[in-house]
Amino acid sequence: MTTSARPQDAPLVDRIAPLAGQIAVVGSGIAGLMTALELAPRPVVLVTKAALGRESSSLWAQGGIAASVGPEDDPEQHIDDTLRAGAGFCDPAATWGILTQARAAIERLEHYGVRFDRDATGAYALGLEAAHGRHRILHAGGDGSGAAITEALVTAVLNTPSITCLTEVEVRRVCVTDGAVSGLWLQTDAEAAILPTANVVLATGGLGGLYDATTNPRGNVGQGVMMAARAGAVLTDLEFVQFHPTALDVPRTPLALVSEAVRGAGAWLVNASGARFMADTPGAELAPRDVVARAIHAQIAQGERVFLDATRAIGDGFAAKFPIIHQFCVEAGIDPARDPIPVRPAAHYYMGGIATDLRGRSSVPGLWAVGECAATGLHGANRLASNSLLEAVVMGRSAARDISAHAVTGPQAAPRTAPQVLPRPETAEVRAIVSRHLGMIRDGAGIATALRDLRPLAMAEGPETDAAIVALGIACFASLRAESRGGHARSDFPGAAAKPVRRRMTLNEIFDTSGALLAVESIPQPEIVT
Repeated sequence: MTTSARPQDAPLVDRIAPLAGQIAVVGSGIAGLMTALELAPRPVVLVTKAALGRESSSLWAQGGIAASVGPEDDPEQHIDDTLRAGAGFCDPAATWGILTQARAAIERLEHYGVRFDRDATGAYALGLEAAHGRHRILHAGGDGSGAAITEALVTAVLNTPSITCLTEVEVRRVCVTDGAVSGLWLQTDAEAAILPTANVVLATGGLGGLYDATTNPRGNVGQGVMMAARAGAVLTDLEFVQFHPTALDVPRTPLALVSEAVRGAGAWLVNASGARFMADTPGAELAPRDVVARAIHAQIAQGERVFLDATRAIGDGFAAKFPIIHQFCVEAGIDPARDPIPVRPAAHYYMGGIATDLRGRSSVPGLWAVGECAATGLHGANRLASNSLLEAVVMGRSAARDISAHAVTGPQAAPRTAPQVLPRPETAEVRAIVSRHLGMIRDGAGIATALRDLRPLAMAEGPETDAAIVALGIACFASLRAESRGGHARSDFPGAAAKPVRRRMTLNEIFDTSGALLAVESIPQPEIVT
């Protein structure tokens, strides 16, 4: 197959002309690739702003994919672990609906060429990660699992004739006519054009790039959430941002991840004095991510530096077991077999996003969302480690089945006038606000400041507007959640509410609510569980 409808140097409008009416998938991480593959033989155009699979968090995922395939495991145990880690906020139906498809998802990945690591007996080599009660993490290529899965799916996509790939093309808007999807606003640095289509799948990843300290590609700033919001879609759980406890604490942008699997292999967290400060916490180093991240944050706030010490548990075997992490450490002058690894929390995964059902449907007809930009309810307030790649595969397949059954296909009307090229988005001002006021530990005064500073940026039409829309949503939802739960922690409301409320809003409702919040001094404190 070819990677575009016309040669890369042809005008964009000519490249997309033969693609009018095709199902469009936006994003080429694992969720987008899987959706496109599962739609075959239906014609699909896959649009990505970089090369296939690049600039995606999937490519950088080290930990692997969680699946209850071990002899002493079953979906019920996986579900129980997920519900506990989700801090009382998981949707039980979504949790059951996704996790019971784990074995089928693994088999489908193997069908597309993924080769999972196996032990000497030929069984899956299953790892252990935080808050999992069983060894259930499958790896492919050790700590390069995301890259191995992504590359296998990219190869499968390139060998699927029904998929046309538009690379180095950015999607800036989802076009809506009479309340339903009617096209995609595409552009390069030099030109813009509308791809007419009634069926769009957003698989655009997360928003860690809105934070100074992140393990995500810098350009991941919630583009899918923004486009869905502008199209009128319902959003949910926007306040819940997961900070990975152990990013490599060296000068690097973005920060390199030190996988949870290192702690699963027995590494300890210690401060500069050598004290193992997680020892008395239930689960110790393998407590849920929000617990571990806040404990590390507290140490750093006290002036300590935090290290992950793998010298005792892994030692000379580190390079063989974790080759990618080993290389990151070596580049920073660290020998993880003999030196403790400096670590710090960093924005890593987004539990909120576009509200979808278990078919991937958003509230806008013709718009589906899968992967990190979507909020199915599986992750609750705090994602259980390695559930994200499983969700990406399961929901990509689910959306593809739904689209195959219900998609509106056929030629679509071309736009009467070509759109203008929108200015390149900027994020520096928004990133500074988000990093300062909407980070791991929040408070009412900081959230109010974020609301006040973000609202005019979000309501304008400047280069910071797209990022500001997403950030305003985080601030608005955070202001309303007067409690600490999972990925949303407030120093002024350190307890959890007895009856947590899940909120769903459109962009217009976010604007209305944020304006109302700025007009009042405080929000009543809910009943708190002590």
